[in-house]
Amino acid sequence: MKRSLKMAVAAALLSTVAGGATLAADIKVIHAGELLAVPGKAAKKNQTVVIEDGMIKAVEDGFKAAADYGDDATLIDLKDSFVMPGLMDMHVHIQGELSANADSQTLRWSSEDVGMHSVYFADKTLQAGFTTVRNLGASSPQHIYALRDAIDRGWVDGPRIVASGGVSPTGGHGDVDGMRHDLLELYTSKTICDGPFDCRRAVREAVKFGADVIKITATGGVLSDTNTGTGQQMADDELKEIMDTAHSLGRKVAAHAHAAEGINAALRAGVDSIEHGSYADAESIRLFKKGGAYLVPTLLAGDTVVNMAKNSNFMSEDIKSKALRVGGDMMANFKASYKAGVKIAYGTDSGVSRHGTNAQEAVLMHQAGMKPMDVLVSATVSAADLINMSDSLGTIEVGKHADIIATHGSPLENIEELLDVDFVMKAGKQVKKQ
Repeated sequence: MKRSLKMAVAAALLSTVAGGATLAADIKVIHAGELLAVPGKAAKKNQTVVIEDGMIKAVEDGFKAAADYGDDATLIDLKDSFVMPGLMDMHVHIQGELSANADSQTLRWSSEDVGMHSVYFADKTLQAGFTTVRNLGASSPQHIYALRDAIDRGWVDGPRIVASGGVSPTGGHGDVDGMRHDLLELYTSKTICDGPFDCRRAVREAVKFGADVIKITATGGVLSDTNTGTGQQMADDELKEIMDTAHSLGRKVAAHAHAAEGINAALRAGVDSIEHGSYADAESIRLFKKGGAYLVPTLLAGDTVVNMAKNSNFMSEDIKSKALRVGGDMMANFKASYKAGVKIAYGTDSGVSRHGTNAQEAVLMHQAGMKPMDVLVSATVSAADLINMSDSLGTIEVGKHADIIATHGSPLENIEELLDVDFVMKAGKQVKKQ
């Protein structure tokens, strides 16, 4: 066959496909014994969820036959399960875990090793039922951006990642510390800044290189190996310039903040979320409610560092003293904010705690007095709102991504059911079923 004839045949085949032949839709039908389709509203018994090409197509009463939706539709039997939207963690550090070996790994591991470790931690997080996370800080932001994109492309399994670029002041929390001077120079990020105009540059730099959200350190931090405390470290004019610049570029800002003066300064500047909020006071609560910012409490991080300070010896004295003080105070301050009606979005600071144990945060929130339904709302509806994805995530409704998990019993009756998620689906792909 001559080349011109071969090309004509190929063109005709392509025309046939384009003209009508289509690939069959991927249809899955879930029979849910109990379905919490919209956290905050009542769960329903005996529901059918129809998924087509990874999206929710229908939610119907009763158990409908899979064949009603297509000859090739796949039935997933969860009649004995409690079914709900995938959980969302708004504060993780998926590149590593706090341990006695962490400093050694920093020096011994290549950036490629760190990248592969991130893939491992991402899978553990997904298997735990967390289908979306917000990664707020990484030793190598480019690896997190690459992992985010690889997951989006389907190359590896992991939660959907909203990835931050970090902006911190020189010598503050978020800058490198605890090393000899030449290593400090080597590891210092380009987004360390001083003064409002330099911080404007740092925000633009972070966005240029891939940041979905800007993470700032308004106050000192527990795990900085320095005795600079946990008070306000970014000046008011720096905070305001960061907010204005980030918002002008379509990026929200998350502020690490422990001390009340730093929390309040960030809230006045227009921050979108406060991470930790350990010493939020009456003024903080007023500002939270006035501006609509979310509190991401990270109680699990506080619980973890207290236990490590008491039961291990790898922390420096500076870190240990801060861990015992701040970690021990977080629960009571969270309780006050919740009772006052501050908006709460679920976040663990995993990486301080072990990846895959993210649901322990729910147990701690409940111990602090939060109702189980409110815990679930914080990890679904509220989290989706915080990352501007309410139109596609957070509930099991028509037109949204099929991010779905199931537990044997109802977490509305026993929040610890979240510690053992039996079924996980992300964007219509089943990744776990016990």
